[in-house]
Amino acid sequence: MKQIWGILAAATIVSLAPPAFADVKAGVDAWQQGDYDKAVGAWRPLAQAGDPDAQFNMGQAYKLGRGVKADMAVALDWYRKARAQGHIRAEDNLGLLMFQQGDRAGALPYLQRSAARGEPRAQYIVGTALFNGDLAPKDWPRAYALMNRASAAGLAQATASLKQMDKYVPAEQREQGLVMARDMGSKEVTALADANSRTSATPVAREGPPPLATATLPPPPDAEKPASSKISDRTAAGKTAVRTAEPPKAAKGGAWRVQLGAFSEEGRAQALWSSLRGKVSGLSAYQLFLVKGGAVTRLQAGPLASSADAARLCSAIKAAGADCMPRKM
Repeated sequence: MKQIWGILAAATIVSLAPPAFADVKAGVDAWQQGDYDKAVGAWRPLAQAGDPDAQFNMGQAYKLGRGVKADMAVALDWYRKARAQGHIRAEDNLGLLMFQQGDRAGALPYLQRSAARGEPRAQYIVGTALFNGDLAPKDWPRAYALMNRASAAGLAQATASLKQMDKYVPAEQREQGLVMARDMGSKEVTALADANSRTSATPVAREGPPPLATATLPPPPDAEKPASSKISDRTAAGKTAVRTAEPPKAAKGGAWRVQLGAFSEEGRAQALWSSLRGKVSGLSAYQLFLVKGGAVTRLQAGPLASSADAARLCSAIKAAGADCMPRKM
């Protein structure tokens, strides 16, 4: 049977460079105000000079066709340049866009690293590949684990695929997958914290992601029918569901915060905070910080006791469609 893949739409992400790069910040302000030509004009010379945040932003501009004519090949080139300098969001977007453009085999290494950091769209793609034995050797326990992680992050496609997997993956392999999924959750925190420690980029501000196309995960040609009621009686909403970790508790006097974006208008930061409080369980327990620097207001929350706690909170925030990065104060 022909494999059917969901086409994942990458979120609209704009990166804000460290304050020293005033032109990058000016470009972000212009972008947020809808002046895309001005934003691209500010970023282009810095990108050509090698600034990874500006390179990432140029990739976004060409992918979305804002300020320039949409050109996926040029977007990929800018993402590759930024990724080569350790820009994590560039690597995430590079893998997703390569996959969407048909270079699935070339995208797989990037998607695997993104999946290890907890990127749910990458987890969905890699999990589908492992289930179908497409691009990678078939591995149903790991496929089930990755699909559980993506579903727990709120990706509707993954939840639908899990229900189909329950019809074909034997109970023993599903149990193995659940154990893997819990182990993946702890490793994602470490991988994300390590990635954040190796990049100079400050948090990115993300617009709401466009809806994801509905995915269909067909059974592979040699899939076995459910062997007994012992399998069919266990649903994804029951015993096979992954238990998602609660966000870490706020720590009085902790040295860590999470940064959710930088904005030219304080009202936009307040609006994002209000929106996220309704989407992220436990976020309202944290203190809101609006850190002003020049014409920019940075939205932060905390305090948290450690980098691991900050990374865990970021994972929950990212699952709600916003971007996030731990910051030590």
